[in-house]
Amino acid sequence: MAAGSVGIRRIGQIAITVRDQERARDFYRDVLGIQHLFDAPPKMSFFDCAGVRLLLGEAEPGAEGHGASILYLDVADIHAAHETLESRAVEFVAAPHKVADLGDRDLWLAFFRDSEGNVMALMSEVIRQ
Repeated sequence: MAAGSVGIRRIGQIAITVRDQERARDFYRDVLGIQHLFDAPPKMSFFDCAGVRLLLGEAEPGAEGHGASILYLDVADIHAAHETLESRAVEFVAAPHKVADLGDRDLWLAFFRDSEGNVMALMSEVIRQ
């Protein structure tokens, strides 16, 4: 371990504060298709998102105004994922669009809201033909 390094290897868990844990669980499990692991008291749901654990939990009393970070969900085909989620009545803030030229590929993003109003994004690195 380098001097001053904490030794962080990867993201172990991401927590998102939600207003309604059951509604949020159903959205992440049934609409986004992320593997639900288990629910735990008080009002928490856990998911496995390709090896990163995602925790959805209702805010502690007095902390209801706390915002969430943006989750960027990597997909192989951003246009197909966008179309699928739109067919499930997901509200998109921005349709798929190119945001960066990475040389041999382009970075595309599409922003949407989850069931709790949190902004999330689809992301895809599209190889140029």
